[in-house]
Amino acid sequence: MNAPLIDTHCHLDARAFDEDREACIERARAAGVERLVAIGTGDGPPDLEAGIRLAERHPFISATVGVHPHDAAKATEESWAELAAMMAHAKVVAVGEIGLDYHYDFSPRETQRAAFARQLELAREAGLPVVIHTREAWADTVDLIRRHGAAGGVFHCFSGGPREAEEALELGFYLSFSGIVTFPKAEEIREAAQLVPDDRLLIETDAPYLAPVPYRGKRNEPAYLVETARRVAELRGVEPEQIARLTWDNWSRLCLQGTATNR
Repeated sequence: MNAPLIDTHCHLDARAFDEDREACIERARAAGVERLVAIGTGDGPPDLEAGIRLAERHPFISATVGVHPHDAAKATEESWAELAAMMAHAKVVAVGEIGLDYHYDFSPRETQRAAFARQLELAREAGLPVVIHTREAWADTVDLIRRHGAAGGVFHCFSGGPREAEEALELGFYLSFSGIVTFPKAEEIREAAQLVPDDRLLIETDAPYLAPVPYRGKRNEPAYLVETARRVAELRGVEPEQIARLTWDNWSRLCLQGTATNR
């Protein structure tokens, strides 16, 4: 790959990387993944700085902050105050991942919705885009975004089909495709990856989860983003280098989309 890639969503703080985190980062760089976004949800409140800690150690890593829907029940008023303060950190580029997960229901659904709404409002006030997690909760996710607004954002690890893609695009959001796009049964996701306009396309690993073919079943890592880029390029009838350039530019634009006065 001759053009640099950006992994817009990876969980480098995960315990799966405890034995070789720095080596994993070096492998990503060697593979052409020159920028990484460390998602800062970690294990949830009270520790909200997982992404920031990594970003402070590496100039090519940026961070997000947020409370994952799994951890919504852990959040307190103090959590929201701390989160708002962290949004002003120089390495923080987005709020996330936030949203709704009705598959696992690790937090009560009403609690998830309240936490999501609160973070949408905090992100809007800070002028930061949001990174959305939605699983088996599409209608409620879209409804809350419409009601509470957002300073731009991305549906991470997009797992919908063309209908959901069109709805997300109408909201003004970007769509990010993970290794799922390489899975044999992911035909609807591949259809969505074909219809997304060039200026709304992103790719990610969601490492350590969802390793693409030919690494499926193994621990995912940012270096494997190359395989997702190749598959998306094949679907769109272009060279992988074009996907690299598009997604690099799109992420840069998304991070500048907000109107924050505290940056």
